[in-house]
Amino acid sequence: MRKIEHIGIAVKDIDSSNDLFSALFGKDHYKVEDVESEGVKTSFFKCGPNKIELLQATNKDSPIAKFIERKGEGIHHIAFAVDDIEKEIERLTMEGFEMIHKAPKKGADNKLIAFLHPKSTNGVLVELCQEIKE
Repeated sequence: MRKIEHIGIAVKDIDSSNDLFSALFGKDHYKVEDVESEGVKTSFFKCGPNKIELLQATNKDSPIAKFIERKGEGIHHIAFAVDDIEKEIERLTMEGFEMIHKAPKKGADNKLIAFLHPKSTNGVLVELCQEIKE
């Protein structure tokens, strides 16, 4: 894992949250994107060298809707940039980590993604991200 790629924050309302985080960071978000496969609308902010991803559920059965129902709004996951997501999934599986996604899938912000199950990472939802090369 090369670096923290972004921190994901679950929110109930992306528009009001965009206003809140714009005021907090002193700048507007740079991208809003729907990820239908995950049932979310995302919004990204740059804060120095770091990125923050806001996630709003687009349906009541999405993982974000379930998270907010159980825990409320707040930090949802930490994402790490990797050079080869398939090799990283294989390495982590061999180390005994449980993967939610056993193969990468397309995510937001031009990334391939895969999540590790939080029960194998001390309760932290970890996302792997690899830039999609075009």
